Amino acid sequence: MSAGCKEKKKRPLLVRVGKALRPWFNDLIAKGSLVPNTSLLDNRLFPWVAALEKAAPLIQKEFQAIMAERNAVPPLRELSPDHERIAPDNRWKSFFLYGYGIRVPENCAKAPITAQLVAGIPGLCSALFSVLEPGGEIPPHNGVTKGMLNAHLGLGVPKDRDNCWIKVADDTLHWDEGRLFIFDDTYRHTVQNNTDEVRGILFIQFERPTRGLGRLMQRIFLGGVKKSAFVKDAQGNIERWNRIQAELEKV
Repeated sequence: MSAGCKEKKKRPLLVRVGKALRPWFNDLIAKGSLVPNTSLLDNRLFPWVAALEKAAPLIQKEFQAIMAERNAVPPLRELSPDHERIAPDNRWKSFFLYGYGIRVPENCAKAPITAQLVAGIPGLCSALFSVLEPGGEIPPHNGVTKGMLNAHLGLGVPKDRDNCWIKVADDTLHWDEGRLFIFDDTYRHTVQNNTDEVRGILFIQFERPTRGLGRLMQRIFLGGVKKSAFVKDAQGNIERWNRIQAELEKV
């Protein structure tokens, strides 16, 4: 990745205003939420979860095929400079199928079953294979918006399960292969993989079910994010990474 891709840019006025108004947006979205405004949410609130867990062996097979070319999976910080604070090194890697509703055709072609399954999730924003290398850590942070919820489906869980975890608010969670949990990432959360094995998950972000004014604020905020440099930069870097990988495969 060229130095130019990592060059810090001053974000447009719209983005800076959006950040200032974010607490107000989040409050309205939470008030209009059709599901609890809690750190962890019950899977039974989302009918698509059961089908995804049932298909987990097929998803896991596609994930393992991609991981056979592990060096071709890019570090998140290479794709999204905005994530450099919470991706302090190259041990957090991300293989995007969808990013903020934008399909990545080359990656979906390598995981067609997974891509088809996630495309059916109501309000899908992003779906990716998220890899945390041995010793990897994601520092404590809060997500951007109440308008999205996060889901993790375990695909590759270290044998030393107790030393690989995510803490969301006051709850410490461990991944299980083929099992999914859902959380609100605006609550403080952090991740550590204190093992000598890779942790792999299917990471999904989807729109929080909302109504009324909360729904309107959610649409305005997410619409602005999709048009922002935050998303455009990442999209361009994913395309650039895939072009480089395609050229390397020809060598």
